[in-house]
Amino acid sequence: MYHFIKLVTLFLFYSIASPAQDIETILEKARIKINQVNDYQASGKMKTNVAFLKVPVANITVYFKKPNKLKLKSEKGVSFIPKGAVSINMNSLLESDRFTIIDAGTEKINNVMMRVAKLLPLDDNSDVVLSTVYIDPSNFVICKAKTTTRENGTYELVMTYGKYIAYGLPDRIVFSFNTRDYKLPKGVTFDFDDGSEKKKPEDLKNKKGKAEIDFNSYIINKGVQDNIF
Repeated sequence: MYHFIKLVTLFLFYSIASPAQDIETILEKARIKINQVNDYQASGKMKTNVAFLKVPVANITVYFKKPNKLKLKSEKGVSFIPKGAVSINMNSLLESDRFTIIDAGTEKINNVMMRVAKLLPLDDNSDVVLSTVYIDPSNFVICKAKTTTRENGTYELVMTYGKYIAYGLPDRIVFSFNTRDYKLPKGVTFDFDDGSEKKKPEDLKNKKGKAEIDFNSYIINKGVQDNIF
C-alpha cells in the first residue's frame, strides 16, 4: 500500500511540475518535422465542387521546393483553387519569425484534442491577414488551417495524415474557399450541372467552392528543377 501511495504521489508531482507544452514549442516541433522536406513531387486526384459548374475529377501533380516554391498542375488545365492561395503552404505558416503567435486554447477535431494558435504576420504588407492553425500535439502536424488574405479572401485547409506523417505531409487535403474570390479565366466557358442556361461569373458570388485532393504518392527530397515553377 505504501508503494502504491508513493507512486500516485510521484505521478501527481510530475503532472503538476511538468505543464503542457506551450504553443510555441508545439509549433516549433511541427516546423522541425516538415522542415525535413527540401522538395517533393506528389501525384494524386483532385475532385472539385463549385456551385453550378461541372468540373471532372482530374489527375494532378504538386511540386514543392524550399523555401516557398509551390505549384499545382492539373491535366484539365484549369484549377479552381485561388491562385494566391496555392502559394500559402505549411512551411511558410510555420516560420515563427514571420508571425506573432497567440495561444487560442484547444478544440476537438475527429475526437482528437487540438492545440489552436492564431498567427498574426509581422510584415504589415503581407497578403496574409490572419491564420488560425489546429495542431495535433501528439504527432506535431497541422490538421486544419484557416487563412484570411487581402487579395484572395478566406479559405480553409483540412489535412488527413497516413503513411507520410513522419514528414508532416498529408494523404488527403480538403480545400474550401468562396467562389467570389476566384476570377474565372477570360474566354473559358463551363457546363452548368443543373441543366440551366449559362450564368455569368457574377452569379457565382457568395457561393462555396471545395477541392478535395487525395495523394497517391510522394517523391521526397529527390530534387525538383526550378523551371517547373
